[in-house]
Amino acid sequence: MDPESLVEALRGTMDPNLREAAERQLHEAHTQVNFMSTLLRITMSDQLDLPVRQAGVIYLKNKIIQHWSDGEVAGTEPHVNNIPEEDRQFIRDGIVEAIIQSPERIRVQLTTCIHHIIKHDYPGKWTSIVDKIGFYLQSDNSSAWLGILLCLYQLTKNYEYKKPEERQPLVAAMHIFMPMLKDRFIQLLPDHSNESVLIQKQIFKILYALFQYNLPLELINRQILTEWMEILKTVVDRDVPPETMQIDEDERPELPWWKCKKWALHILARLFERYGSPGNTTKEYVEFAELFLKEYAVAAQQVLLKVLYQYKEKQYVAPRVLQQTLNYINQGIAHALTWKSLKPHIQGIIQDVVFPLMCYTDSDEELWQEDPYEYIRMKFDVFEDFISPTTAAQTLLFTACNKRKEVLQKTMGFCYQILTDPSSDPRKKDGALHMIGSLAEILLKKKIYKDQMEFMLQNHVFPLFRSELGYMRARACWVLHYFCEVKFKSDQNLQTALELTRNCLINDNEMPVKVEAAIALQVLISNQEKAKEYIAPYIRPVMQALLHIVRETENDDLTNVIQKMICEYSEEVTPIAVEMTQHLAMTFNQVIQTGPDEEGGDDKAVTAMGILNTIDTLLSVVEDHKEITQQLEGICLQVIGTVLQQHVLEFYEEILSLAHTLTCQQVSPQMWQLLPLVYEVFQQDGFDYFTDMMPLLHNYVTVDTDTLLSDTKYLEIIYSMCKKVLTGDPGEDPECHAAKLLEVIILQCKGRGIDQVVPLFVGTALERLTREVKTSELRTMCLQVAIAALYYSPPLLLNTLENLRFPNSTEPITNHFITQWLKDVDCFLGLHDRKMCILGLCALIDLANRPLAVNQVGGQILPAAILLFSGLKRAYACRAEHENDEDDGEDGEEEDDNAELGSDEDDIDEEGQEYLEMLAKHAGEDGDDEDWEDDDAEETALEGYTTAVDDEDNLVDEYQIFKAILQNIQTRDPAWYQALTHSLDEEQRKQLLEIGTLADQRRAAHESKMIEKHGGYKFTAPVVPSTFNFGGTAPGMN
Repeated sequence: MDPESLVEALRGTMDPNLREAAERQLHEAHTQVNFMSTLLRITMSDQLDLPVRQAGVIYLKNKIIQHWSDGEVAGTEPHVNNIPEEDRQFIRDGIVEAIIQSPERIRVQLTTCIHHIIKHDYPGKWTSIVDKIGFYLQSDNSSAWLGILLCLYQLTKNYEYKKPEERQPLVAAMHIFMPMLKDRFIQLLPDHSNESVLIQKQIFKILYALFQYNLPLELINRQILTEWMEILKTVVDRDVPPETMQIDEDERPELPWWKCKKWALHILARLFERYGSPGNTTKEYVEFAELFLKEYAVAAQQVLLKVLYQYKEKQYVAPRVLQQTLNYINQGIAHALTWKSLKPHIQGIIQDVVFPLMCYTDSDEELWQEDPYEYIRMKFDVFEDFISPTTAAQTLLFTACNKRKEVLQKTMGFCYQILTDPSSDPRKKDGALHMIGSLAEILLKKKIYKDQMEFMLQNHVFPLFRSELGYMRARACWVLHYFCEVKFKSDQNLQTALELTRNCLINDNEMPVKVEAAIALQVLISNQEKAKEYIAPYIRPVMQALLHIVRETENDDLTNVIQKMICEYSEEVTPIAVEMTQHLAMTFNQVIQTGPDEEGGDDKAVTAMGILNTIDTLLSVVEDHKEITQQLEGICLQVIGTVLQQHVLEFYEEILSLAHTLTCQQVSPQMWQLLPLVYEVFQQDGFDYFTDMMPLLHNYVTVDTDTLLSDTKYLEIIYSMCKKVLTGDPGEDPECHAAKLLEVIILQCKGRGIDQVVPLFVGTALERLTREVKTSELRTMCLQVAIAALYYSPPLLLNTLENLRFPNSTEPITNHFITQWLKDVDCFLGLHDRKMCILGLCALIDLANRPLAVNQVGGQILPAAILLFSGLKRAYACRAEHENDEDDGEDGEEEDDNAELGSDEDDIDEEGQEYLEMLAKHAGEDGDDEDWEDDDAEETALEGYTTAVDDEDNLVDEYQIFKAILQNIQTRDPAWYQALTHSLDEEQRKQLLEIGTLADQRRAAHESKMIEKHGGYKFTAPVVPSTFNFGGTAPGMN
């Protein structure tokens, strides 16, 4: 496509009337040689107007993201959409200069392009980028510096999250660039212009990406560290140009001077916290940590104390600068060396920095009045916490009061002074209560404070519920939330707390107060035994208020509150479950009207998920009330239908979970009508949701087997889903689930006449084994489908195997199947899989007309069974242990008066250090060492999909069946018995006897359990017949 036509086509994409034709023209041309090169030329052309260049660069970016990796897949056909090598080379040769020369809008898109190219081509196909970066970094042309640093930043970002051993290509490049970056920085330091500071900021961003998760010690020696620490301190300490004060306060943090300080502090805080804190780092940083603390930490802290002093003096400090400063100071509290120089200032910091940050501010007031819903969103936003100076102040306060003597006492004295002074400004009272609430965890563990807390609530918090100021009522609720574990000596005080909170929830006219009240009420109910019965009579108005608030605020924390309340008050909620579910369904529909791309779309998605989970909780609470469940089913089906018909993929998981809950007890005709819709979704949206569909599909098979078999279309749908998963390539986890489902159907329908489909199931599962299988789990799962078929009907399976052929082979696969099965016997794990394996081996040895293949492996069968029984014994013990494991988490009250450190002590996190080292040790391991060997006793992930074989009441006992069959063979066919047992050694014969003894014990235990269950000796205990064949009736095998 020639440049003129390409320019016209790009222009056409901006005109609604021409867009479709222009996009078609671009699509048809984009695989031609020189198309991508011409796009880059257009992007770089100063002669063209900016919108055309922008359209060109966006198209270029999209094609690079989609197709740059196409050339990587070895041995595949060349992709239709691939970018020709000539164009790739042209782009690699020109993109660095394009980034250097382009205006900001185009540069942003080009940096995304170079990120993808580096990801796929460096170092293999593009080592020359290192030479280019070096060339421009050293050139005197300062206009090239920012652009080239953006290229280096993308190179660094590509390695930011990689393991140390995978970062070598970056570290090798940084050996060259680190000295250049330092020299450039020192040269730029005296120049405070906008352009210079932007370049400095970009260098810091590169360093942060280099250091964030791993510090390459080979790049750093004492001299290099000293020079960089001086640079960092200088940037934090230097004044911001006075003219910046003319700019609106909300916009100041975006100025390069403040951003540069922010990144300098990011690096300092990260160095101290992750690598420079002795006792809290992994082994490789021990030496660095000692050096950092001794030589650099205190000097940096002095500079940061100056930043806090400026804030105290009411000078402007950007919020993120303040936040990172507090994070660094917080780290210093734990070390004697830094604490020593911090100690004289700590009370001043708490009173003049932390306290003002924790008070209600003008901007809080403005937001509360103008947009209370946004105020709520901001206060409950976890990401806001991550960057908020208030949260950093709270953390510093907590650490200082928890770790160092006298700080708590002086802080509480300061807060009490404010609370008891009648003339205190309410905002200051708010700050004092915010501080006390943040320290609740410490206060409730210390003898001298914990008994006073009830009086503090009574005298200083309860009266605030009558305040005319909304924020004070909200703070009162918040404090009750944080002190919800107080041991109330007076029932009256607990009742007052609940009454005041309930009243705020139901009657307050300010939404932020209602939200705080909702959370406080729920935590009080969960933590105070007597609270539950006190609120029980009011549960309907409380639930109505909660539902109303969720609808109004769409706040996810409140869907959590409702779920917990439903669990606390399952009986009281049952009569209003239908009304609640209708309300939640309407709120859900309202929330999902916002598209995910609209503002707040992500928050809304989280809330919508919370609502679906709440409906699920309601369903499980009323599961014993059939008539209510039926009413709820109709409401839920509308919600499920909406999501599936509109293909709102992000809620599929929750919707399928709802459908599963609705089918656990019974499957109604309406729920059967949902199956074809689920199938349609499966076909449209691929395999991605098959594992989420599995619990529902399992219910269709096991809860209502009669209906499943009443119409062939149901079984056809489920089989075709499994087949599509096993013949497509969705990854081995969904494939394991599909094979499991086939096994479940065979076991569930034993004796129900599905002989015509069993061979199809077996064929599909075994055919999967002819292609590459990476995990033993998938291999055993596919074998298990055939083993289940053997259990279903031995002649049917043998006939099927005789008729199956592997590709390029004329031999039946019977031999191959039996050999593979015995070879993999140690890969069957957990309870169910081992049990099936044993039942399969029983069926194999009990065959009247044994194929030659079985006779040939006779000597291997009993050792395999003995191995399986040994694993089963561990698995049963493991299950019993889990069932007996009651939660012994209540260890009485903790007294925590000795946690504080002396001034000359360091806080060393030994457990944390061991944990870090354990993580480092296991990263990149496959977990094959001894620590993990008990895992084979645990239930397997798929074991939860139970079948008739796993039903404890209608017991199919593998021990009894094995013993009976072996005794039967001994009598009926001594030669075969001899062939089976002749190769057993002494230990194996002993184990065989133990299995027989266990069989008798299990039989006796089961009989007494059944007697107990049926209220005493009122029936004949089951007897294991002495002879039978597998077509007949072994106990529990009919």
